[in-house]
Amino acid sequence: MQGTVDGFSYGLVTPVVAYLMACLGGALGLRCTTRALLHSHSWRPGWLALGSAAIGSGIWTMHFVAMMGFTIDQAPIHYDKPTTYASLGVAVVMVGVGIFIVGYRGATGTALFTGGTITGLGIASMHYLGMAGLRFDGRLEYNTVTVAASVAIGMAAATAALWAAGQVRGFLWSVGASLVMGLAVSGMHYTGMAAVSVHLHGTGAPGEGDSPATLLAPMLIGPLTFLCLAAAVVIFDPHMVAGRLSRPGTGPQPGVPAHNGAHRPVRRAPLRPGRDLGRRRSRAPQNR
Repeated sequence: MQGTVDGFSYGLVTPVVAYLMACLGGALGLRCTTRALLHSHSWRPGWLALGSAAIGSGIWTMHFVAMMGFTIDQAPIHYDKPTTYASLGVAVVMVGVGIFIVGYRGATGTALFTGGTITGLGIASMHYLGMAGLRFDGRLEYNTVTVAASVAIGMAAATAALWAAGQVRGFLWSVGASLVMGLAVSGMHYTGMAAVSVHLHGTGAPGEGDSPATLLAPMLIGPLTFLCLAAAVVIFDPHMVAGRLSRPGTGPQPGVPAHNGAHRPVRRAPLRPGRDLGRRRSRAPQNR
């Protein structure tokens, strides 16, 4: 039996909040990645790890905030917690792989393509693994073409975001890039949801259950708390306040061997005529 699906049971509230969550995670991740790209020292792995966790948590939170508005007529929905949290782990790990590639190889060429592809596949894997955590009296089916389109959108969004992180054009540039990234990630989500069709088993009378918002809200507390802590770290970092990051070229860059400054020839101060003549006379032989 074909099930009736409603992806906007709360109207525009869930899409807007989900978009803001994707923008928040993207903004924090991009700023952390930018910070790591500009400075080659022992803190780089920490900034890249924080950026990976921020982007992964933001995308995961965006997905399940949007899923609060997803309902199936006459079929209560439940969520398998291990599968749901596994999707969060997949998002953070695969996004981290892509970010570390760009963080150490630079946001150009093969590294950017490889990192963007892995990160995009991580976004898509998170989405469809999260969908696999749905439990209801029926099954989900997907349109292959639409699924492929959603994966392509995720890869393009990830590549664009990593490229933006490597441009280092100040705070406003990062904000604009995060808005575009949030739009692309939301587009990937709803494109993937458009591929879904539901078939109910119809083996029993429809039951009543908790709303998706009631089920998902407790699971979102942890990632939301982490995003707030990550925001505090970024905001209070003295190098990132008011666009005080150093410009490209002022320090070692990823993919470029570290080198010392060029040796400048030492210039000796010219001697004064009188002093020079005196020194020459003092060196003259006294007895001839």
